[in-house]
Amino acid sequence: MVLCYNKYMKNDDCTVTILKSEYDSLTTANAELTQKVEWLMGQFRLLQQRRFGVSSEKSEYDQLNLFNEVETTADVNTAEPELTQIKRHFRKRKRLINDRLPDDLPVEVIEHDLPREEQICPECSGNLHVMGRETRRELVIVPAQAKIREHVRKVYACRDCEKDECGVPIVKAPVDNPVIKGSFASPESIAHIMVQKFVMGAPLYRQEQDWNRRGIMLSRQTMSNWLIRATEDYLEPIYDALKEILLSNDTIHADETTLQVLREPDKTAQSKSYMWLYRSSGYNKYSVKNTLPIILYEYQPDRRAKRPAEFLKGFEGNVARGKRYCDKLFELERVFAHISPNERFIKRQELAKPIINEFFAWLTDLNAVPKRR
Repeated sequence: MVLCYNKYMKNDDCTVTILKSEYDSLTTANAELTQKVEWLMGQFRLLQQRRFGVSSEKSEYDQLNLFNEVETTADVNTAEPELTQIKRHFRKRKRLINDRLPDDLPVEVIEHDLPREEQICPECSGNLHVMGRETRRELVIVPAQAKIREHVRKVYACRDCEKDECGVPIVKAPVDNPVIKGSFASPESIAHIMVQKFVMGAPLYRQEQDWNRRGIMLSRQTMSNWLIRATEDYLEPIYDALKEILLSNDTIHADETTLQVLREPDKTAQSKSYMWLYRSSGYNKYSVKNTLPIILYEYQPDRRAKRPAEFLKGFEGNVARGKRYCDKLFELERVFAHISPNERFIKRQELAKPIINEFFAWLTDLNAVPKRR
């Protein structure tokens, strides 16, 4: 069957004749392309909202990705090498990630053997012997285990003193003090909660849910109290000691970066706060050889010059800052490398000049630390 129709062209009219099967195929293809375009536009609008939309809390693991994390993380290119037919030719898949296991990982060997009554040859009924072994390795992950540790402290008394009815001395076996007095917290439990929150990015409410699923009713309020108390009692003294060593250096590097803090007094959730970073060069004037660098963070609600002045009180060395401004300018120059001189001048006025102005404004506002005499 032949289908004829008129098609309007730019300067003249003509009649194009095609087969109905071809027309149906084109119609189906057009519908599929239209559906794909609508889907892609939806994804584009979603990405634009994620990038430019207002959000009080941003994370690389947003709510949508929580549900399809496996799908978005999976990559078929990491499968074992195999032959895959693509457009009438074969190619080997490349293994992009080289997974390796540490050599000192404990190994549990499970031997699979035939029952003795089955170790008989099916042909001659003779006895079978082991001629070889086939080995298959698996990575076994055991989830965090919880247990109760009871400290039983023995108390001693003197029998002779008891008989003489004189003062009976009481001697107790030595025992370590609890990490938090009056609490059932242990160093291991606090360390686990800290690692999960600050290293793995697991909020306390999710940890609370995980513990509850294991039958352990441990609230996020209790975990918060543990973290604050352990920080005040054990981590802050270490921080203060490191700061003392840091301020004894001749040169300190300093910089700040922006972040958002929820429910901060007198500030909206979208306003900027700052995390200041101070780093030693690794050389200490009291040490003959270089030491490991000290890196300390300090949160402040703004970037005013008095913030580093307060932190560096008593410091008599030099402070190096402003590297990030130079990095931005160098990055722009790499972008401008392939355009004409006139275009480069225009782009520098448009993009580089504001960075330079901001840099000099920062230098003007910064109180220089006096050098030692």
